[in-house]
Amino acid sequence: AAFYADGVGAGSGLAGARQLQGKALSYNNIADADAALAIAAEFGDEAAAVIVKHVNPCGVAIGATVGEAWQHALAADPVSAFGGIVAVNRPVDANLAAALAELFLEVVLAPAFEPAALELLATKENLRLLEVGLLAPGRTTPGGFVAPSRSASTVTGGMLLQQPDVYRLDRTQVEVVTKVAPTDEQLDDLLFGWRVVKHVTSNAVVLAGGGSTLGIGAGQMNRVGAARIAIEAAGGRVRGSALASDAFFPMPDSIDLAAQAGIASIIQPGGSRRDADVIAACDDAGIAMVFTGVRHFRH
Repeated sequence: AAFYADGVGAGSGLAGARQLQGKALSYNNIADADAALAIAAEFGDEAAAVIVKHVNPCGVAIGATVGEAWQHALAADPVSAFGGIVAVNRPVDANLAAALAELFLEVVLAPAFEPAALELLATKENLRLLEVGLLAPGRTTPGGFVAPSRSASTVTGGMLLQQPDVYRLDRTQVEVVTKVAPTDEQLDDLLFGWRVVKHVTSNAVVLAGGGSTLGIGAGQMNRVGAARIAIEAAGGRVRGSALASDAFFPMPDSIDLAAQAGIASIIQPGGSRRDADVIAACDDAGIAMVFTGVRHFRH
């Protein structure tokens, strides 16, 4: 495999990263690292930790410190975290390095690594450490993260290009469509989930609570299947959680699952021919739901 800088954001992201230790990066390492980096950059104002496997997040969390965010991200799905790629948006200190060293990981990306952290992680000689500079969307500082100007995929005989999904949603832009409105805390969880589900392969459903993912259903051929996987992954943490769906619900079956699980709030784009049925199902279950008017639909 070969890695080429495109000349547009050549000094940013992975193209501007500095490898501090570890084996050479593989094709899959680079793809997973890019996915983790993009999610970490969503939370520039908050300390965040991201764990990625096969270009999909298995744990994402924010916290008062990056160490706290890491603990919550790991707790989201500790089984899947084994062999994962980790990105944090704050420097790695000795305490975080000690926690990271307890788990087998492939790559760790961070804006910086303190000397004591590097000393601790040096014992994991195959672990790849990437220093990537500042992690905030739109930053143009050397080594920082710059959102790509285009999204590209190869197809047989050609290439697909499209505008990247960089739309940022805030609490003033959602539409409450149910009789029950989300509380401020629920809206925080909904917006957190919406940021994460953007980076999950469609059909995608993310369950969130307390600034952390609780369950993720990724890459399913139907939306109710994605919801079922997310609910099963959340286990006993599902009750009272917030559900984020990357595209609309074509029918109320996912809402029925959410109601049975005790999910309290939902965020989704809206736009289905059966929106009225979906809203009615939420009202019957006492679930608060908001529409975004835009979808993600990552492919």
